[in-house]
Amino acid sequence: MPFLYNRQYTPLELKQFADLSQLAGVRLVEYQEGKTRGMRVAQVYTGSGLCFEILLDRALDIGAAEHNGRALAWTYPALGAPQFYDPRQAGWVRTFGGGLVTTCGLDFFGQPENDNSQELGLHGRISHTPAEQTRVTTEWRGDDYVLQVEGRTRQAAIFGENLVLTRRVTTRLGANSFTLHDTVTNEGFRAAPHMLLYHCNFGFPVVSPDSEILLDVETTQPRDERAAKGLAQASRFENPAADYPEQVFFHAPRADAQGYAQAKIMNRALHFGAYVKWRMANLPYLGQWKLMQAGEYVCALEPATSWETPRAQLRREGRLKMLAPGESVAYELELGALFD
Repeated sequence: MPFLYNRQYTPLELKQFADLSQLAGVRLVEYQEGKTRGMRVAQVYTGSGLCFEILLDRALDIGAAEHNGRALAWTYPALGAPQFYDPRQAGWVRTFGGGLVTTCGLDFFGQPENDNSQELGLHGRISHTPAEQTRVTTEWRGDDYVLQVEGRTRQAAIFGENLVLTRRVTTRLGANSFTLHDTVTNEGFRAAPHMLLYHCNFGFPVVSPDSEILLDVETTQPRDERAAKGLAQASRFENPAADYPEQVFFHAPRADAQGYAQAKIMNRALHFGAYVKWRMANLPYLGQWKLMQAGEYVCALEPATSWETPRAQLRREGRLKMLAPGESVAYELELGALFD
């Protein structure tokens, strides 16, 4: 049953008090300004104080998110509609607006490279692709009032891949979290590479000098010499700096008895934070992007199919995941607010 305003309510009680859209629901809107003009967005509010945006024209990625007016997500004013996407080299950052979840893939993520005579731009194409067959559902399912947005996003090219991401975003009245249920299917007739990373971007006040990352890991490795210098401070955050080069760390998380891993960021001064929890069966790795730059103050926690290894190297080593024709792979994540 929904828990609201410090007590539980039966469905009948809530129906007697109010139209449910007064408490929770999904609003479909369209941006009108700048590079986001024309983008379709589903605004979800659960009645607990949790509000978040689903970017329908960007693979149903999660944009801005907050709880009772306190931001969970890091956002940046570069966000752009798909028509502004530059696939060359690092052009991806020109329209990367942060948001709580940016999907990287479906056949590649990581730094720009050349693999098998194919030029691969930063983090792949899927997050700049509009979804189709989108559907919004708000309904009682037993004692829970469920809010759900779903759709399909296709990444395809003649002579290339034909991959479909089917995404379902689900929450409920009174919830402080939501889940992503994703399925990636090869609808082509040849095997296709498959790589996937969930760029979960947390910002102030979740990320602050009063905050720390809580994560159970077997090992942590720095990406490069610059990150090695910050390894001892990987789980804590400095004050914003005028010049702070990014640091990237690779974690090997431990799963719980149910097969899930969880990474948390908690602001001890505010007793407030956020988390991402994911099924490790198909996402056994976790990247961490730490940027303490003034004006670009963010920590991303990134469940992934691999660490940030060049696709060409994965191919040479026989570790590149190939989806056979008709093959599917499923992923599950949960994100939400934390309190202590």
